[in-house]
Amino acid sequence: MVTSAHEGMHRIFQERPEILAPVFGVLGVPLPAKATVDAVTTDVTEARPLERRVDTVLRIGPSDGEDFLLAIESQSKKVPGKEASWAYYVAYLQAKYGLPVLLLVVCQDMATAKWAAGPFDCGTRGWTAQRTFPLVAGPDNLPVITDARTAAKNLALAVLSALAHARSADCEAILEAIEKALHELRETDPETAGYFFDFLEINLGNTPAGQKWKEIMSFVSYFPGRGTVRETAYLEGQAAGEAKGILSVLEVRGIPVPDSVRERITTCTDPDRMGAWLERSRTVMRAEDLFAEDAEVPRNAPEEA
Repeated sequence: MVTSAHEGMHRIFQERPEILAPVFGVLGVPLPAKATVDAVTTDVTEARPLERRVDTVLRIGPSDGEDFLLAIESQSKKVPGKEASWAYYVAYLQAKYGLPVLLLVVCQDMATAKWAAGPFDCGTRGWTAQRTFPLVAGPDNLPVITDARTAAKNLALAVLSALAHARSADCEAILEAIEKALHELRETDPETAGYFFDFLEINLGNTPAGQKWKEIMSFVSYFPGRGTVRETAYLEGQAAGEAKGILSVLEVRGIPVPDSVRERITTCTDPDRMGAWLERSRTVMRAEDLFAEDAEVPRNAPEEA
């Protein structure tokens, strides 16, 4: 199942597409600042027994050329055989939509980034039938942004820089620059400031960088409702996204969804339960079977005051 940290890595591209231009800049691929960005279905399954899903697929409409698809994968470590899935994603998406496809892999360490860069060949006896060249964003090509003014001008890239350099000695300075930028942004756009706050908290987790971020943020109080209203709204939004995914998988598989099942799915706000239902939606033969093992799903323990 996709973890919250894994999901958070690519959600920023969907919800804050302004990050795309500077990221493409550091990758050496020109992209105008003015471009349309639309989410595309991430399901690339053709046959029922085969489940394949890209993290994020965006349709980019640059102002200076033809549209193309950007498939985004978050990779925390080397996974043998993953390169075959990447080749499949590119070929399938090109065939389905009739558009050029670029694959971007976001990594958090240099070893994974070096592996993900490929190229990955499919061929034999001296002949290459297909070659995959992913674009890779990681600590070797994402800039270290430690200046508060620079972070404020390009906050999304600064946040991604903090993730890519979370294991380096520069991370503390990056986080301090981001905190200053958020302090200014909350006056004009508290929703965006809050989004980046949550994004870093989720993705840095319990790492040393995550503990440093919690320490920095413990001294500020400009996110009213933190832990109550904001946390509830975030969890409700996450549950709504999971519900949409569950119903979409069942629809693609041709499984009827009775109104009672649909209501139970769309009104649930428990992330653990929704995650379990999403996993089961890929294999159950009846929609009602989603709930067969609910007693075994652990509930979130309440946080200590």
